[in-house]
Amino acid sequence: MKPLLSSLNRPHIYKLLSLCLAITLLIGCASPIPGTPPPSSASSWPVSTPEEQGMDSEPLAQMLAQIEQEDYKIDSVLVVRNGYLVLDAYVYPFRPVETHNLYSVTKSEVSALIGIAIEQGYIESLDQHVLDFFPDREVKNLDEYKEAMTLEHLLTMTSGLECRDSYLYNNRGLEEMHKSDDWIQYVLDLPMEAPPGTKFEYCNGASMLLSAILQEATGMSTLEYAQECLFGPLGIRDVQWDDSPNGITVGYSRLHMHPQDMAKIGYLYLNNGLWNGEQVVPDKWVAVSTRTHVSAGTLQEGYGYHWWVAPPDMYLALGYGGQFIFVIPEKDMVVVFTSSLEGRDFYVPQELLDEYILPAVMSSQPLPENSEGDALLMSVIEELAAP
Repeated sequence: MKPLLSSLNRPHIYKLLSLCLAITLLIGCASPIPGTPPPSSASSWPVSTPEEQGMDSEPLAQMLAQIEQEDYKIDSVLVVRNGYLVLDAYVYPFRPVETHNLYSVTKSEVSALIGIAIEQGYIESLDQHVLDFFPDREVKNLDEYKEAMTLEHLLTMTSGLECRDSYLYNNRGLEEMHKSDDWIQYVLDLPMEAPPGTKFEYCNGASMLLSAILQEATGMSTLEYAQECLFGPLGIRDVQWDDSPNGITVGYSRLHMHPQDMAKIGYLYLNNGLWNGEQVVPDKWVAVSTRTHVSAGTLQEGYGYHWWVAPPDMYLALGYGGQFIFVIPEKDMVVVFTSSLEGRDFYVPQELLDEYILPAVMSSQPLPENSEGDALLMSVIEELAAP
């Protein structure tokens, strides 16, 4: 990749530079008070320049310029380091006041709720059999494998169910479930193709069952339980989460949230489930959820409890179209992408992370002030947001 200015055409350069002087005058006003805490349940993220958090602003500006030049269908990019929002960029026509469909990032929130429900005693353990939560249902294709299926098998995508509902099968099973009158019954009736725990097979239906189990165990919908025990403590108010036709919160997708609130989920996990002194998600659950339990055989090598694991020091929630929450403990950093990417472009956010964001981390201490670099970054952010 060429340096930013050499990769832009001359009119674009003049436009960027003309903005830099004015923006430079504003940077001092935008600097946070040293020691500003992470966002409370009632406030937004504290803002910082990248340099104040040991990052170089210029690679971040180059990344945003590449997004614009390549016309990647990325809607937003956020970087949080040391609890400070150092990059908050939105690409027109998407705006920060809008929520975004998280698609399968939704699954990671469901995982958090399962951990909370176990801690609160609504669920006894991960060893409970799935069918025990649905004693009044008659289940087809019943055999010893299905009877042995547990909550942990659902969380690790090793249920053994013949789901056929992922992109590998053109979402055929998902379409069949959507056509059924009762999505939970549809999934429970699926035949088994392998003993539980022996094979990774991505299954949206498994996440749907987890949502139904939360409703059965807590007496609340998954959305209501999340508002009380997860979203509420984090100050996440503006969410939409669809139900199935028979009133079960969709456990595999269809959660809509602001990108800054997605970053709160990542930051909660980065801090072992602790938020402003409150243990929202049990720390042991965070640890066990974000380590590899099974090899996924994909770009992300491992899979935990509805979190993807990318050794040596990163785990992530990801969803269709390029939705990502990257958590990088070694860098004390959370990175969020929302997108409308198709095909192989799905991996562009991870490529941008590797090529620009991670190399921008230079130190655990503040770097010297870089007013020109910060002004350039802000000008590109403004360019992307403009019609």
